[in-house]
Amino acid sequence: MQRIISNQAPDAIGPYIHATQFNNLIFTSGQIGLDPKTNKVVEGISNQSKQVMDNLASILETADSDLDHVLKATVYLSNMNNFQTFNKIYQNYFNDSYPARTAIEISKLPMDALIEIEMVAEIK
Repeated sequence: MQRIISNQAPDAIGPYIHATQFNNLIFTSGQIGLDPKTNKVVEGISNQSKQVMDNLASILETADSDLDHVLKATVYLSNMNNFQTFNKIYQNYFNDSYPARTAIEISKLPMDALIEIEMVAEIK
């Protein structure tokens, strides 16, 4: 097992790391829309969705993987009314080879974020 910390992703806001590698699999911690430069949540569901995906892409790159090697994504939304807006952004990060995915509405996310995503990917 190897612990992965990306210099390109925002600092963890709790006692966890960005990801863990086990054999050829990468398990990311949930990421919210934190700007890595300010460690503050960006505004709005569109910006947060983009920031989350950019942060996850950075973490996967550090782990010798990328979004094309994602096997499963779990998406947590604070309001399911944001689902379609999120989907429009999410689809742009994949080359028509979408991973399996679950989307769940929950009552609250850290730092009042609107979205959080965790992923399982394979190493390239």
